[in-house]
Amino acid sequence: MRCGVCFRHCDLAEKKTGICGVRTLKEGKIVPLSYGRITSMALDPIEKKPLYHFMPGSMIFSVGSYGCNLRCPFCQNFEISWSDEALSGHGARQTTSQEIVTAASRLRERGNIGVAYTYNEPLVAYEFVRDTAKLAHEAGLVNVMVTNGTATPEVLDELLPYIDAMNIDLKCFDARLYRKLMGGDLEMVKEFISRAVQKCHVEITNLVITGENDTDEAMDLLAGWVAGLRDAAGNAIGKGIPLHVTRFFPKFRMIDRKATPVETVYHLAEVARKHLDHVYTGNC
Repeated sequence: MRCGVCFRHCDLAEKKTGICGVRTLKEGKIVPLSYGRITSMALDPIEKKPLYHFMPGSMIFSVGSYGCNLRCPFCQNFEISWSDEALSGHGARQTTSQEIVTAASRLRERGNIGVAYTYNEPLVAYEFVRDTAKLAHEAGLVNVMVTNGTATPEVLDELLPYIDAMNIDLKCFDARLYRKLMGGDLEMVKEFISRAVQKCHVEITNLVITGENDTDEAMDLLAGWVAGLRDAAGNAIGKGIPLHVTRFFPKFRMIDRKATPVETVYHLAEVARKHLDHVYTGNC
């Protein structure tokens, strides 16, 4: 059977997964092996997601699993996202949606407002996000998703009724580079963002990598596109969408690169401010 989560449309078979490492065929049905399998939990400031314009000053219960449908050579979380050990499920703890919501509810006394689905790519097991987020809403909690935005409109539509805010990675604005460097699809991410902003709060992160997407032209194209985004009624809302311009540090398979100069990040943030009202720098 063919998976319908992202542009890859992997052909799945019993005991064989797609490139994400978690979606497989079981008894004639496509399922995520990582459903309810948690590798990381933490109570984080909402700003760490990063979300600066969604309930600032709050804390949020962050949970992550394993699996990812991109292959970014600069991945900060590859150990839990798509290393061989991670994809074996080693170290992941089985839990349920109700247990996650119960834990999040108990943390209200420490300022917790809800659940964030983060650390790995939550969309590869969107069913668990959907089921948990629905229960979280019923318990009066909010839901936040940190994602690469690489999923079909059908997957997004299943999640949007329950997701209150997202931070979406827009890694660059060059389709060739998206494919070459991350193994991704720029058009799918653009469509994901365009639809998401119509239904929930969205902030966007762009990691600036030396020698790849660090030019004025690249940032001008990206920020200009964001500025043109519209809500469901066709009203222009893009200028008010927060953009986080963040600094690259050598990691994983890109340890041969130097960290992005701080002055480059600050300069590109100024380029973005020609289009957008809320631009922030990170990792500086």
